[in-house]
Amino acid sequence: MNTQCLHLNYALVEDILLAFIRNEISKFGFRSAVLGLSGGIDSAVVCELAAKALGPENVLAVLMPYRKSSPESIRHARMMVERTGVQSEQVEISGAVEAFFESVPDAGKLRMGNVMSRTRMLYLYDISARDNRLVVGTSNKTELLLGYGTLFGDMASAVNPIGDLYKTQIWGLARHLQLPEEIVEKTPSADLWEGQSDEEDLGFGYEEVDLLLYMMLEKRMSKEAIVSEGIDESFYDTVRKMVVRNQYKRMMPVIAKISARTPGIDFRYARDWQEVR
Repeated sequence: MNTQCLHLNYALVEDILLAFIRNEISKFGFRSAVLGLSGGIDSAVVCELAAKALGPENVLAVLMPYRKSSPESIRHARMMVERTGVQSEQVEISGAVEAFFESVPDAGKLRMGNVMSRTRMLYLYDISARDNRLVVGTSNKTELLLGYGTLFGDMASAVNPIGDLYKTQIWGLARHLQLPEEIVEKTPSADLWEGQSDEEDLGFGYEEVDLLLYMMLEKRMSKEAIVSEGIDESFYDTVRKMVVRNQYKRMMPVIAKISARTPGIDFRYARDWQEVR
């Protein structure tokens, strides 16, 4: 089995996602969206889709660099702003992040990266309240399954159009949308510190893990069947452990059950059970 099995009809995917964005933004009376634009492929795809779905005048892209952020990231983000015609703001997060760490000087890269991610989301939700915009997420399926993201940071959003697309499918959709090749081809990075790379952090490549996740989730294959396809057993064990261990990041907070109608357990009407206009 190879990654060809992950290929989708991207014209159909585009149509579905454009309708999804329009419906979810308007469902509760919103007309506009805000998103963090990092210069990476995930946020570039979401920016493109949001601009097409809502009109560029109804989309605000926020650039939130840290002082050590790559200049290339800012350049690519601005490239997408110019391409799509969306509104944009730039917020420098260095002061807020460094003020936090004045009282915790021994924090390592992981803790600092988490605070940077949550600081960015703090700004996005403040802008959401300021402008009455809905926050649109940019986490892909691979990241969500592996827990490769920050809870209440980059994983937070009101709606997420790309959360059911593996990273390799994001590349396919980006090419279908004809996004700038230098954005599509760049090394995936959250740009949390100099030289940071997603695949180095994870310890494996997106294509190989996407194929494994596809076999595990979509095909529902057993461990024995997956290993018989040539997947290394230790790689399978590592990835399965990541998916299981990070389930809490994909859930609403677990609520202790006391009453007959507990939110999230018994009270689970569809979010559109009552329209608000």
